[in-house]
Amino acid sequence: MNIEVCYTPQAYDLFHNPNAVVVVIDVLRATSAITTAFYNGVSRMIPVSTVEEAYAYKEQGFLVAAERNGEMVEGFDLGNSPFGYMSSKVKGKTIAITTTNGTQAIESARKAQKIIIGSFLNLEAVIDYLLQEKKDVLFVCAGWKNKFNLEDTLFAGAVAHGLIYKYDFITKCDSALAAMHLYSLAKHDLYEFLKNSSHRNRLAKLDLERDIKYCLTPNQCPVIPVMEGKFLVKA
Repeated sequence: MNIEVCYTPQAYDLFHNPNAVVVVIDVLRATSAITTAFYNGVSRMIPVSTVEEAYAYKEQGFLVAAERNGEMVEGFDLGNSPFGYMSSKVKGKTIAITTTNGTQAIESARKAQKIIIGSFLNLEAVIDYLLQEKKDVLFVCAGWKNKFNLEDTLFAGAVAHGLIYKYDFITKCDSALAAMHLYSLAKHDLYEFLKNSSHRNRLAKLDLERDIKYCLTPNQCPVIPVMEGKFLVKA
């Protein structure tokens, strides 16, 4: 069972493995928001690439979340903050969602056999799920507009570290080795390690420090969102 890490959605085709479980990661904040939503009772989510697609769902009466450049898009019900999904108003609902990076990463991996959603919030649940699947694993980091970022890579490294050093997973991929080395440096204080990172500072300027701290706190939401057709559902 081999592990690989794709640092940006744009590179997905270089890594595509028809036998792999794909773990899409956008720690700050899409996959953290999605994980939080399912932990708080959302029934289904529909990830879409564009604001226009999201608006079409809004016109059909769905709750719709839209974020661009860290901010909620005007006229939509929700943005990309996990705290928006802790309300009782989302319980049992289907929510369409589009974000700057996370939903683009999901779209890039559509031809994968199976896609699940990963974040520090469901770290141990992701490890347990992949152990049960017993298949190759490909981490797809959302990054920032198809550029590398640290926080998604750290999560890939955390899971890879857990699978390789405790179980029968291997890697022949330098990107996975690099992710594990970075995680080894960061694991004692993720927040401090990321203090100079681009996206943490981008969100801090939007007064979103609470979101950052929440998204970097492991194992708060032990659920696995998984793609089934066009929907994300709870595994």
